[in-house]
Amino acid sequence: MTHYPNGDMHLRCEGDTNTTAARKQWYQTLNSPQTEAMLEQDSQYFLHQSMSTPCMNVLAAAEGIYIEDLSGKRYMDFHGNNVHQLGYGHPQVLARIQQQLTELPFAPRRFTHKTAIDCAQKLTEIAGGELNRVLFAPGGTSVVGMALKLARVVTGNAKVVSLWDSFHGASLDAISVGGEACFRQGMGPLMAGVERIPPPVIYRGVFPRDDNSDVHYADYLEYVIEKEGGIGAFIAEGLRNTDVQVPSKVYWQRVREICDKHNVMLIIDDIPNGMGRTGHWFTHHAFDIEPDMLCIGKGLGGGVVPFAALITKDKYNQAADISLGHYTHEKSPIGCAAALATIDVIETENLLEKVKQDQDYVTQRLAQMKQRYPIIGDVRGIGLLWGIELVTDRQTKQRAYDAAEQVLYRCLDLGLSFKVSQGNVLQLSPPLIIERDDLARALNIVEQAISEVIIN
Repeated sequence: MTHYPNGDMHLRCEGDTNTTAARKQWYQTLNSPQTEAMLEQDSQYFLHQSMSTPCMNVLAAAEGIYIEDLSGKRYMDFHGNNVHQLGYGHPQVLARIQQQLTELPFAPRRFTHKTAIDCAQKLTEIAGGELNRVLFAPGGTSVVGMALKLARVVTGNAKVVSLWDSFHGASLDAISVGGEACFRQGMGPLMAGVERIPPPVIYRGVFPRDDNSDVHYADYLEYVIEKEGGIGAFIAEGLRNTDVQVPSKVYWQRVREICDKHNVMLIIDDIPNGMGRTGHWFTHHAFDIEPDMLCIGKGLGGGVVPFAALITKDKYNQAADISLGHYTHEKSPIGCAAALATIDVIETENLLEKVKQDQDYVTQRLAQMKQRYPIIGDVRGIGLLWGIELVTDRQTKQRAYDAAEQVLYRCLDLGLSFKVSQGNVLQLSPPLIIERDDLARALNIVEQAISEVIIN
């Protein structure tokens, strides 16, 4: 078992850690004085924070599905902080941004402009249903804050229900409704009135059932709403991004019924998984429901511009006398241009259908891997978002922390980058533009690394 300073095992909760012996060994393999010098400079000038300091490597370029370090080594990027649906530097996105820079690079927030109006209109079209009102912001965390504020205005209730292990951003209000200890540790009192409930997890759920159903997690939501009272909103990711937990349609449809029954606004945080990741524009489309508010970001900016949006219904346009956001870069012409270009590429390249076809291929490949390697306890996913959970024993489901690190660094050696979540889940989220040959090559790398694992 890997040992952590001060016993900080909670650092496993979100991403792979950078304080282990395996990470130190990784640095030695870089074998680049220039890289070492720049990592030291980064550590000198930036505030240190968990999961960012020290950095893993130094990048020199990013193009398509690849990132490239100072030594010229290229890695297929299956992480990308969830911004790289179109990969990096998509020519259509860059051209649209460059054109916008020459026409209108910035708009003070008291003014509007055609690019912003076109972007808002297009978002309402792809969101569909009653989701026809938009508010922009510079990033996803800000959008979550706006949604929480609007829920208070609409319902008159300030309390919120969220899920343990959820992530909704790193600001104080966002970590208040988030469920990860690594963000809340040492922060003291957070936003009052937040009740957390267990997420609908089948493989490691706290309420397991023999039939592998998850609808009873929704029933527990209703129990909390009725017992607590004063609940204005339920906020959740459509599906858990980092360790890839995919609820059933039955779960989400039951949640929708409960929220309607109790006048609770359903806020779906689709910041990491929107814009086609699931083979649908947004995850709620996969579950045949409609939220009251939809939070999107990350990939909305085309892997270039920080940009996010809140999409809601006309009947909730009730906060005209309150500044829900009022951010300096609220109607960013550059952000809107990037978003419009991103949507256009997804449509013209028929990426939603492509992702569904890729899903079938990945499903088959990972099922075969699970049959071959007992260290794989579970595989789960949708579209081009997949999790491979490594365990030391399938019966006890003990997390294979060290094995996951072995696989991560071996894959990096072989030219594939991804994220480890919960300490033992290999999270694979490739760009949606990835060609089938590259997808196959990446999965071959994963399988090779898993086949070489040595369990101590």
